[in-house]
Amino acid sequence: MAVSTVMGNAGRGCTWVALHNGGGVGFGEAINCGFGLVLDGSQEAHDKALNILSWDVMNGVSRRSWAGNQYAKQTIQDIMQNNNKVCVTLPNEVDDKLIDNL
Repeated sequence: MAVSTVMGNAGRGCTWVALHNGGGVGFGEAINCGFGLVLDGSQEAHDKALNILSWDVMNGVSRRSWAGNQYAKQTIQDIMQNNNKVCVTLPNEVDDKLIDNL
């Protein structure tokens, strides 16, 4: 997920991006990403900030939705209903009884 996020941020015009090890769990145990964006008061910087922050935050919300968080799933559905540029694959849920019977 970090690779997808950092590449999306780079393509949307971040001033810099970083892809690195760590995250508090130990070197080599996780991949994290970060970005920086110079906000100079211009309309271009404003537009980039809206685009980049939407992408970055929605990646995290999507991941939580796929992990089963109902609030995240509802957030994704609400945003997709109001913004036709957002298209996220929603998780397919299975009834616990079906799993228990396997």
